[in-house]
Amino acid sequence: MKILNCINIFLVGISIILIALGFITKESSGNLIGHGLMFTPIIGLFQVVSGVSLLFFDPKDNMLKWYLSGVCLFFFCWICNSNIIYMPILEFTQFALPPILAIYFSVLIYKKANI
Repeated sequence: MKILNCINIFLVGISIILIALGFITKESSGNLIGHGLMFTPIIGLFQVVSGVSLLFFDPKDNMLKWYLSGVCLFFFCWICNSNIIYMPILEFTQFALPPILAIYFSVLIYKKANI
């Protein structure tokens, strides 16, 4: 679990460092900021795969169930908003959920690593 926590911190740190360096250097082309933003889906994929595998090994963990239900809610909002009907509240939920889920999963892994 500690290795999973270190990998998560490393991936999140790379994205934060790239975006911060882009703002600090005031790069006109925006390459650093763009690379940092493009790195976030990789972080999301890592966290979702890790969450599913952790739930597979510990199916009674309620914190992981809440996390995966939040992931399902995100994809539900995405599919409904793009294919079925556009609703502004779903769009707000769609953009608010990924940072909330990333922070929640990071805290969850940290707690499990330090138990």
